[in-house]
Parts: sequence; C-alpha cells; structure tokens
Amino acid sequence: MTGNEAMAEAAIRAGCRAYFGYPITPQNEILEYMAGHIPAVGGAFIQAESEIAAINMCYGASAAGVRTMTSSSSPGISLKMEGISYLAGADLPCVIINVARGGPGLGNIAPAQGDYFQATKGGGHGDYRMIVLGPATIAEAIELVMLAFDLADKYRVPVMVLSDGMLGQMMEPIMLPEPVDPTLLPAKPWALSGARGRDPNVVTSYFIDPGDLNRINTQRQSRYHQIEENEIRYRETETSDATIIIVAYGAVARIARTVVVMARSQGIKLGLVQPITLWPFPYAPLRALSSQVNTILTVEMSAGQMVEDVRLAVADRAKTPFYGELGGLVPTPKDILREVKRNVS
Repeated sequence: MTGNEAMAEAAIRAGCRAYFGYPITPQNEILEYMAGHIPAVGGAFIQAESEIAAINMCYGASAAGVRTMTSSSSPGISLKMEGISYLAGADLPCVIINVARGGPGLGNIAPAQGDYFQATKGGGHGDYRMIVLGPATIAEAIELVMLAFDLADKYRVPVMVLSDGMLGQMMEPIMLPEPVDPTLLPAKPWALSGARGRDPNVVTSYFIDPGDLNRINTQRQSRYHQIEENEIRYRETETSDATIIIVAYGAVARIARTVVVMARSQGIKLGLVQPITLWPFPYAPLRALSSQVNTILTVEMSAGQMVEDVRLAVADRAKTPFYGELGGLVPTPKDILREVKRNVS
C-alpha cells in the first residue's frame, strides 16, 4: 500500500468513525481512501468546503465522543491551527495527519520537514501542546496512527502524525493489524451524549474569569507533564560504541539507517537516534549520549528546526552541527555520509 492508504486504513482499524477533510496534494489518497472505506464500517465521511470547516467538524464529532480524524498537507494544516487550539482548549481528542510538503507559502508538493516548529511548538494560539509522532516507514506509520488514537483518548489531546510527501506516496509491503473492538474502547463520560439522568456535560474553551482559566490551564499543564514523563519514544541504532551520532526523524531517519551501515563498513563508528515522539522530545536520552560522543549531527529536510531541540538536550557536551536540504530536496545516503566524514574528529 502507499503510505497514505495505509494510514487511512490504520485509522479505520483504530476505530475512527468520523473523517473530515479537504483535498490537497500530496495527501489526497487519505481523503479518497476514507471516502471509499469508512462508510462500510458505519463511519461518516464529509469532504468539507475548506480545511477550516473540516477541523471544526472534528471538534463537533469529538465532543460527541466519536474517534475522529482529519488530514491535510502543510498549507492546509496552517488553516486548521485555530481549530486545533480550540480542540486543545476544550480537552478534545483528535488525530491530525500532516503529509508535509515544501514551503513556506504554497511551496511545492515535494517532501519536506519544515513543519516541525508548527507541530511541536504550537502553530495555534495559547498555552497548549499536542503529541506529535514522526514515522520513518509505512509500517511505523500504521503503528503510530493506531497509537495516536489511543494517546488522544488517554490524555484528551490532539495528536499529530507528522508524515511527508515521500512517505505518503511511496509503497511498501505491510502487515495490517487486527481492527480494535469498538466495545473495548475507553468510556468517555465527558462526551455530549445526551443528559439522560445526569447533569449535562459542557464542552468549551471559553472561560471569561481569569481565575477559572488559570485553574483549567494549570490542570492541563499537569497533564502535559504526565505525557512528558510517560510517552517519550525513540529508537537507537548502533549507539553503544558510537563516536559520532546522527539525529534524524521521519523519512530522513530511514535514509540515515543506510548511512550507519555505509559508515561502519568504512570504519566510522556512527550511530543513529530517531526521535519518534517529536513532542515530547527525547531530551534525556540525547543528553546521556552526548557524554560519550564528540559530535551529534542533526539532519533534516529543512533549514534547521529539530536541531534546536537537539542543542537544548546536548548543551555544550558535544559539537552539534547541522545538515539540511530545502525546497523538497531529499538528501541521499552519500550526501549524509559526506557530512558525517566532514564532522568526524
């Protein structure tokens, strides 16, 4: 399957029963797949009139207790950001897939990683966080989409799966998981399911009294700290004896795995750290590794965004050079290996 098709099927198998989207390349296959398949399991599909309408439809469906999802690509995600802030402000779970493309502006439809800041630092307004997951293969994308729905429900937060145009359009053989049993999904006593014999629920992000908003936001920050304590995910490759380490996520991480093999065949003790949760970011593991290596090289398809988190983790314990490609260019293993050799001390 293509990555887009696989992520859509994973969402259905995770219990997604409401999908709202709007066409934009290179994520259109998600929209098309949902249109053809979610009605067969009793789900709702709507091609909204805009990205703004789609994210607000997600708000309504989530408030009613339904597992819901939207997807788009970089400019469309920008339009959804106000709605994502509203979801976070109302403590509503939702899954958002971003099949990122080159930017800023309209840019192009080639793969890029220039949306990292927007995803991890909050592209919408206010003090909120969303969990951000970065798959490097289609198999990982399936796994992380399934996980995204569970984490969204567990913590009542929006969760973004940050893919890109390469991962969305490429094809790989995959193993699909068994669908979840809808009867085993966690209860949502807060949902707007009708006040039958109980006090009515209220879903809102509007708290006019500053003291009330301070209290609600303080509780929300406590939940974010729980996420930071419990949900950090990352993968290490050949780091135990490494003297230089690459940090890369998403499509670049899969390329970097090849670079590790190439470098070690030439006597360079290269390791790889792949952050899987981009928020919460794996600061502590990188901080620990920075005491054993001379250099931690960050590689991205951007002008350098995740590298800021890498440098926060490493501080001055090791050198932290950066190598990036812009405009939808994808670095090759030879490109990255050249940068590794340039930074070997």
